[in-house]
Amino acid sequence: MTIQWLALLSFVLVTSFTPGPNNISAMSLGIAHGYRKSLRFLSGIALGFMAVMCLCALVATVLLRLLPFVEPYLRILGSLYIVWLAFHTFVGSLTANPSSTRALGFRDGALLQILNAKVVVYGLTLYATFLASISGHVIFVGLSAIMLAMVGFAAISLWSLAGTAFSRLFQQPLMRRILATVLSLLLLYSAVESSGVLRLLERQVT
Repeated sequence: MTIQWLALLSFVLVTSFTPGPNNISAMSLGIAHGYRKSLRFLSGIALGFMAVMCLCALVATVLLRLLPFVEPYLRILGSLYIVWLAFHTFVGSLTANPSSTRALGFRDGALLQILNAKVVVYGLTLYATFLASISGHVIFVGLSAIMLAMVGFAAISLWSLAGTAFSRLFQQPLMRRILATVLSLLLLYSAVESSGVLRLLERQVT
């Protein structure tokens, strides 16, 4: 059972802590509602993420070989959900009191993982490459999924806490709308990138 730990840790940490749908949504919710009220959404992300990792471990070497046509539909579906998150983030900034908007809950966080093509591709990449040697060991797969979910929870918690810390600054309508616009655009970019449209355009240009 050989694992390239340095490469694995680098991949996991960079992927987990850099901006993406999970982190941006966590920050947005932290700004609007604070960390405590964001915990249901964050818990949904963590448990949904762990479930997706376990599923990816089971199908990493099979799914895309037997059903390659599934990938583009999965990407489109996930991208549409991320677009909805971008809309929710922007519309929330237009209210006089951002805390009056509904806080995303456990189901929203879990659904984001299931429909997030980036998470699925991330899991398939991990278990098809870095963790391929443990794919047949249920206990190790379960432990690895728990550890990955813990790293992910630490990342979204950090982003949510950052949002909470700067919430007073962003209580000003103009600052709140500027930040919401930036976060929404980042989510839209994530949706476009996740959909595979950018790669398709690059191929046509070249």
